[in-house]
Amino acid sequence: QVQLVESGGGLVQAGGSLRLSCAASGGTFSRYAMAWFRQAAGKEREFVAAFSRTGGYTYYADSVKGRFTISRDNVKSTMYLQMDSLNPEDTSVYYCAFGSGVITSNLRNGGAYNYWGQGTQVTVSS
Repeated sequence: QVQLVESGGGLVQAGGSLRLSCAASGGTFSRYAMAWFRQAAGKEREFVAAFSRTGGYTYYADSVKGRFTISRDNVKSTMYLQMDSLNPEDTSVYYCAFGSGVITSNLRNGGAYNYWGQGTQVTVSS
């Protein structure tokens, strides 16, 4: 059973940066596709960024491309999301997710992931 714990959220002014972390335990880190999703109040969950299962490719939502960077440290079993040039529309609860057997075409689909963290709140003030 994989456990995921996010950290790094907080309050930041527009134009600022935050780095989220997702620490994993209980599984073989490199075996999973990994992703970040977010959900703003009153809205549906949306895809943010992902690693393919092999870790060789990264994928981003158009809304964050060029501003957010997903990375991973296999030794620390931790995934990161560096968020730069934040704007108020980025305000959400951010979740990390791991999935076994997630094919590339399904990386943006939250339903394909087996394990989820508890979420961390990111608030961007204008």
